[in-house]
Amino acid sequence: MGLLNLLLLMAMVATNILSLYHLSARTFQSPRPPPPLQVPDHLLQQLQTIRAAINHLTRQQPSASSQSKPTIPSDLLLFSRLSPIASSCHNHPDLLHKYMTYTPYSPCPPDSDVAESLILRGCHPLPRRRCFSKTPSKPPSSLPHNPFPSSFSDSNIIWAQYSCKSFSCLAKQTPNLGFDISAEISKFMTYKTELDLPIPQLLQISKSANSVIRLGIDIGGNTGTFAARMKHYNVTIITTTMNFNLPNNEVVAIRGLVPLHMPLQQRLPVFDGVVDLVRCGRAVNRWIPLKMMEFMFYDVDRVLRGGGYFWLDHFFSKGVDLDKIYGPLIWKLGYKKVKWAVGNKTDSGGLKNRQVYLTALLQKPVSR
Repeated sequence: MGLLNLLLLMAMVATNILSLYHLSARTFQSPRPPPPLQVPDHLLQQLQTIRAAINHLTRQQPSASSQSKPTIPSDLLLFSRLSPIASSCHNHPDLLHKYMTYTPYSPCPPDSDVAESLILRGCHPLPRRRCFSKTPSKPPSSLPHNPFPSSFSDSNIIWAQYSCKSFSCLAKQTPNLGFDISAEISKFMTYKTELDLPIPQLLQISKSANSVIRLGIDIGGNTGTFAARMKHYNVTIITTTMNFNLPNNEVVAIRGLVPLHMPLQQRLPVFDGVVDLVRCGRAVNRWIPLKMMEFMFYDVDRVLRGGGYFWLDHFFSKGVDLDKIYGPLIWKLGYKKVKWAVGNKTDSGGLKNRQVYLTALLQKPVSR
């Protein structure tokens, strides 16, 4: 028995030696393969997006034998060949797959909430789609010329995902969020505390400095009330706004203004040095990561012309953070201080966390 085991062991050793000799001989005889081609970064990002979506969908399959192989939506594959998509999209393959799963050349699915979820997660710009957006079944014969109408016609409504199905419901349930037009009329026109900067005062400051305000951007402008009021002074303001479960963009457009559906982290889609005023409303506050805020402030500087104005309106933070963090960050811009007012935030959260409001009007140097 021992002799048999010894013979088997010797046979196995001999077989392995012959195999190694055969493989080494083939290696020396075959030519070296050509070096791999370099793949551009944007193609790598698209491939990562598609691969992540495939892996995610594969994990969702209960059995490889019982289910067909998962496929990427055809329009996502097509668009990725035509133009790159945002690199952050590959971190959210389930949402991306849901957004791009639709029937081309048909009505778009009611999924604006999915689109906004992707945008807020950095998947912006979104891939384009080949479908038809929804329109009102009975469009109004005319839209209001006055951006402060007594009411909006419900025939303009095309949304279905919100709890309110009428403008009167929106005004009642969200009285402080820009849908109650009767409450919006007085905004930006009255002076109650040092934190307020009425528009007539803003324009007088500009006139006294031999400057002019013609074009501007309102960052996080909700339903566009600042742009609506400036329109009465022949000043064009573009409003950036997200919906956040409310039809902000739709209301801005109904008021005859220009809404830009974009998140705070996106580069402002205008050229360098072309606007006279940038206002940051209460959407810009201490909840924004510090580095993101710093990049945003320098993007504001990029689009402002020399002599233009940067208005931080009711920016809130902890008082100690304003002194040690946000104040130094703002002064890095090297702007002239026109107005700098600080006041306590007196609601329950403000008192508990010792928060303050800052209203600052700063003027960019004419030349550097």
